[in-house]
Amino acid sequence: MRRVRAAVVEAPGAPFTVRDLELEEPRPDEMLVRMTAAGVCHTDLGMRDTWPRRLTPMVFGHEGVGRVEAVGAQVRGVAPGDRVCLTFASCGACEQCATGHPAYCLHARTLNFSGGRADGTTPLALDGTPVHGGFFGQSSFATYTVVRERGVVPVPADLPDEVAAPLGCGGQTGAGTVLNRLRPEPGASLVVMGAGGVGLSAVMAAVAVGCDPVVAVDPVPGRRALAVELGAKTALPPGDGLVEALRDLTGGGAHHVVETTGRPEVARQAVAALRPRGELALVGLGGEVTFDVMPLLAKGVRVHGVIEGDSRPGRFLPDLIGLWRRGLFPLETLVTTFPFEEIGAAVRAMEAGGVVKPVLLFD
Repeated sequence: MRRVRAAVVEAPGAPFTVRDLELEEPRPDEMLVRMTAAGVCHTDLGMRDTWPRRLTPMVFGHEGVGRVEAVGAQVRGVAPGDRVCLTFASCGACEQCATGHPAYCLHARTLNFSGGRADGTTPLALDGTPVHGGFFGQSSFATYTVVRERGVVPVPADLPDEVAAPLGCGGQTGAGTVLNRLRPEPGASLVVMGAGGVGLSAVMAAVAVGCDPVVAVDPVPGRRALAVELGAKTALPPGDGLVEALRDLTGGGAHHVVETTGRPEVARQAVAALRPRGELALVGLGGEVTFDVMPLLAKGVRVHGVIEGDSRPGRFLPDLIGLWRRGLFPLETLVTTFPFEEIGAAVRAMEAGGVVKPVLLFD
């Protein structure tokens, strides 16, 4: 067993408390990664608040980057010393994985959201008592973690931690929704509802492929300003008259809308803002959304549900790194860094809206 520091959630909705835990050494199909940074995502906060009590205490975190310290005998693709970005877990063998859509792995719930490994065990413990983990196959809110090979992507040594960490979820979710699923033509109009980490990643991807106009919607003035800085033609606050303003800006309605908030009323506005045969990508986690069927039928709207940008991380993350090198995906502009031990302050800053993407740095 290895001593680690981890941010533990003791019960649903409880704060993150940094504690000393024990971590098992990697099994033959696992590797040990020493974390250097981890992004904080709204999914961590939403799942913390709704996580089943029977699966607590729990360690979250799913946007990690670090160095491989040790590998099991069955691991072939990485070696000790390699720098890796951590991402979601998938089995690699089911129909969805085999056809290039591992975000829809048929075993995703067990591998990412069961509170441990597929066999029901967890590598974490507190004074010998099991602590749940394996969130998105990683639980990266810890100084060390054990992960399976399909959950890591090697990244170059010169890629800053504050760029590498968010790639594993927020970056690839926003950018992948645009590049992998919507695939807009140059000159197509694209609206992003919600200018958080995912939404602004979608803005950057849309600008990179020549969408025109790109429009962002967000209640926070600083985030609207950042969207424009990143290439959006304009950014609007929500409120009365929004749909009409979006239709005017896009010449009668947007070709594409990316909805990141998970709020039912925003999703309905997104449909209203589309032109005939427009496409809506639903990305945000939220409650039940109901639509009037007639507008969908009359306009021929296509609705996509998108998880993790429908990406193949081993191929897509290098593509995003390539865009970053060309100055087309400046993910670092969204980031504010915090020491890992100050995870509480990072969460508060994110919830207050002043910080888009907190990234925790480990000593």
